[in-house]
Amino acid sequence: MKRRNYIVDRFNSIEGISCQKPQGAFYVFPNISGLLGKCFGNKQINNSVDLADYFLDAAKVAVVPDIAFGTDAYIRLSYATSLDSIKKGLDRIEEAAAGLK
Repeated sequence: MKRRNYIVDRFNSIEGISCQKPQGAFYVFPNISGLLGKCFGNKQINNSVDLADYFLDAAKVAVVPDIAFGTDAYIRLSYATSLDSIKKGLDRIEEAAAGLK
């Protein structure tokens, strides 16, 4: 529960992202609709695939675009890893999200 609570709280502290606590499993589904339409350089974030590509390139963090599960306003991440890895990944995601204009 410590890792789940940490990842949910961190996502909720990042501007443009919100996240509800999952009731089971070991995945979170942050709502990224607040980042859609933002840009980095001359590239606009139009959907979850664009954001997943951006996070991979800019933050070196792999996320699953939720379009694969039926909606485009979410991404999917597992928290079945060490708390230290979660902290590092979220630091990178937060920095990358702040770089969107």
